[in-house]
Amino acid sequence: MKAFVSWSGGKETSLACYMVKNLNDFEIRYLLNMISEDGRHSRTHGISSNLLRAQAEAIGIPIIQRKASWEIYEEEFKKAIANLKKKNIQVGVFGDIDIQEHRNWVERVCKDIDIKPILPLWKREREILLEEFIQIGFKAIIVATNADFLGAEWLGRKIDRKFVKELKAIGNVDLCGEKGEYHTFVYDGPIFTDPVAFTVGEKTLKDKHWFLKLELKK
Repeated sequence: MKAFVSWSGGKETSLACYMVKNLNDFEIRYLLNMISEDGRHSRTHGISSNLLRAQAEAIGIPIIQRKASWEIYEEEFKKAIANLKKKNIQVGVFGDIDIQEHRNWVERVCKDIDIKPILPLWKREREILLEEFIQIGFKAIIVATNADFLGAEWLGRKIDRKFVKELKAIGNVDLCGEKGEYHTFVYDGPIFTDPVAFTVGEKTLKDKHWFLKLELKK
């Protein structure tokens, strides 16, 4: 079955893509990425659009980027899926872990377009998911944090076992950042043919969220 991955550029969608890619019954044909109205960055993680395109090129799967505000996000997401369906896409892959509201949204939207949703990370234990992510060779850094939970000093941190240990010690932060405590950018791993080369820029605070600026290395 031909599938697309709902793509954010972060660790969960990368791991979900890896898991489904290794199943014989599925062929991932596209990454679907929702971006800001001006087309400059991802709708959720704030990652620049050109970095996301570089990810797709390094992975070897075409990326479709669709502009949308939060007000018309669902409408534009459905339009994008409907267009993929015309290309014989039958399955959507999502990286959600256990927030039921998110799953309900995914299933409702996919049902409306007659697409089968797959959530390979669903109900998996957080620490086990992170250990698997690290062990199979994915590499990622933190690019955004919710300032109520994690400060600017966490930006640029690599997702490794030291990171997991220190995050566990805090106690009130979801290990995978499932509630938006932090977001990541994946730049290498088993689904990549080459790593994405990038430079790290300034840290900025906006609406109680810290963001790390990344740019493609020239």
